[in-house]
Amino acid sequence: AKSDLPRLVALSCRYSSRGDVSELERTRRCLNEVFQSGAITCLICIASVKRTQAVWSCVGCYCIFHIPCIQKWAKDSIFLVSSVTDEDFGKKEHPWPCPKCRYEYSPQQTPCRYYCYCGKEVDPAPDPWLLPHSCGQVCDREFKPPCGHRCLLLCHPGPCPPCPKMVSVSCLCGKAAPVPRRCSNKGWNCGKTCSRTLPCRIHTCTHTCHAGVCEPCPRVSVQKCVCGRSSAQRQCASPLWHCDQACGRPLPCGNHTCERVCHAGACGECPRAGNRTCPCGKSKCALPCTADVPTCGDTCDKKLDCGLHSCSMRCHKGPCETCRQAVTKQCRCERHTKRMPCHKEYLCDSKCNKTRSCNRHPCKRKCCPGNCPPCDLSCGRMLGCRNHKCPSVCHPGSCYPCPEVVQVKCACGSTSLSVPCGREKSTKPPRCKELCRNPPSCHHPSRERHRCHFGTCPVCKQVCQLPLPGCTHLCPAPCHDQVLLKSNQRAPLAGPWEQPAAPAFECKALPCPPCQVPIPTACLGEHEVSPVQCHARGPFSCGRPCGRTLTCSNHSCSLECHSVTPDPKIPKTEAGKECEHCEESCSKPRPSGCPHPCTLPCHRGNCPPCTQMIRQRCHCKITNLYIECLKLTAADEEARKLLTSCKNQCPKQLRCGHRCKELCHAGDCVENCSQRVKVKCPCKRIKKEENLVLCDDICKKLQRKYAEAELEAFEKRQKGKRKKNRRNTEVEAEEGAWLKYRKYLLVPVCGILLAVGAFYLLQVN
Repeated sequence: AKSDLPRLVALSCRYSSRGDVSELERTRRCLNEVFQSGAITCLICIASVKRTQAVWSCVGCYCIFHIPCIQKWAKDSIFLVSSVTDEDFGKKEHPWPCPKCRYEYSPQQTPCRYYCYCGKEVDPAPDPWLLPHSCGQVCDREFKPPCGHRCLLLCHPGPCPPCPKMVSVSCLCGKAAPVPRRCSNKGWNCGKTCSRTLPCRIHTCTHTCHAGVCEPCPRVSVQKCVCGRSSAQRQCASPLWHCDQACGRPLPCGNHTCERVCHAGACGECPRAGNRTCPCGKSKCALPCTADVPTCGDTCDKKLDCGLHSCSMRCHKGPCETCRQAVTKQCRCERHTKRMPCHKEYLCDSKCNKTRSCNRHPCKRKCCPGNCPPCDLSCGRMLGCRNHKCPSVCHPGSCYPCPEVVQVKCACGSTSLSVPCGREKSTKPPRCKELCRNPPSCHHPSRERHRCHFGTCPVCKQVCQLPLPGCTHLCPAPCHDQVLLKSNQRAPLAGPWEQPAAPAFECKALPCPPCQVPIPTACLGEHEVSPVQCHARGPFSCGRPCGRTLTCSNHSCSLECHSVTPDPKIPKTEAGKECEHCEESCSKPRPSGCPHPCTLPCHRGNCPPCTQMIRQRCHCKITNLYIECLKLTAADEEARKLLTSCKNQCPKQLRCGHRCKELCHAGDCVENCSQRVKVKCPCKRIKKEENLVLCDDICKKLQRKYAEAELEAFEKRQKGKRKKNRRNTEVEAEEGAWLKYRKYLLVPVCGILLAVGAFYLLQVN
């Protein structure tokens, strides 16, 4: 029988690709529980079901119970139901339910014999090579739902797996050719459109291949109501509809119209035609339908709503009034009476003291007639599992077993065992075949491979493989992150009579041992290589001169062998930051014409250009110029003339008396004065740019007037008047060139002197 479990595993692989495997998983779970010791529990007594005990299996939920337990359960259930509901106790046959799924059985179905799972063998003998409570024969039960085939597994608990037979079936719509399919999953979809005509007889089904009747037409069309007066957009699936208008067609009497709302067929006869009675129904008369029936004037005498009295009013139209006659009424519980109007109900304030059907709570309903309602409170009693309370409505007798199922899992949770609630503490966890998933407590990324377990994992025995401090080698020792060591902390003894306690141990992480790998080590200056143990290696000097070329590339380092910080940008033969620095001055020859020495210390390559300033007078000998030595020595003759020029106007005078118009230049000035000069007449009234200017007639008249005025003045002076200064009539002498242009020369000269002084102060600072 144990061969059925791998068989079911193979079946599940076949079913998983097509169809539902829920029933197959249910069967496999039942087989798993039977194979595991103590996995099956009787929900009534909450005890394990042993292989030698007689059992009974429910046909609804396939739960297994002890036969004595289920017999007592059925007897108690029938007794409680009949004691509450039967007036003639024990004369009616009441069903009893399964404790788990509430599947009902008749009293005749109460188990009295011990059968195997398939029901073929009575009192099956326990066989260690078979499933417990199994006969070992082929099950041969009919599949559910019935398909004509029978189960081929050996006698087994739980439901039969889905039918594995292969049959040739067409698709759901019947259009495709038959294909071989599993009998349990023979319904298949061809993927084509159904295209069957819908009940509206206008449209066709647009759904893909399906079983059964097509769905109602989802489209909308214009449809008329039943009477044909109104039209509206309606669903094709509901073509019949009624509008809100009255029919209005003339009745056969010709006097009235039909007042029925939208209807089909003929309207019928006029409701007022024929013999009619008065409102009280005592007198009859034959009147045309246009005339109303008059009241007869007699007493109405219709029965009122109370059913005891009749209406005392005269024949009238409409409903009768409420009965107001005073009567003596008895309350519902028949304890009290009271005189009151007939239409009112009398309820007293007495509370019922009877116990409800649960036999625990009183009724407490006012004016109870004796048929107390069932108890609507929650039961709340602790169930046999001792974990939950009864969730049912308050009831008599014992509570149903706890319906909860608890999963007892292994340490990692991948393997579980379903047990009834209350058995989880006494059930051993299942054995797990998975590897332990606990995270490592040491530095390794994973533990050594071992099975899932409870408690602490074994000590790690893998190689440490941690990088040793100060080197790149890995530790070859076994893992030492958790090593048991004796604790040095001991409690002091209270006296000599007290025995010393056993030594305590604690887990500690030990450091890695020193690295013993021999490493060829070079000296500081890399002159020689010697083998040194990795943990003891260090820099050492071989005593030789360094010999690296200094930065000046003219001398080498004379210090003793020392370390040099490597720099990828410079070769190893070049000096580093730790080498000595060359302190000699530069002795390289200077370029021709430069009188200054090189300002840098000893250096590599050519000397930098000389940037010192040379003071030199300009060509006009007035301004001191400061020129860079490099520019002056590298310039040719023409450039030298431009450099030594102050760029001001030449202050020299030409022979004509005018100033030279050119900028500061070397050599003599060129006599090519082209300046135009104004000449005055003798009286200095007329100025013209000519060689000779003579006085005109106006000048002569002015001279005569002037002479006459002088004469009159002289005569006046002679007469004793105050002497007046004689007006100077001499021609003013012409000013020289320096006096004429001195204000134009002094301004640029002063500016140049100030600039030279500022430049000199900056150089000094």
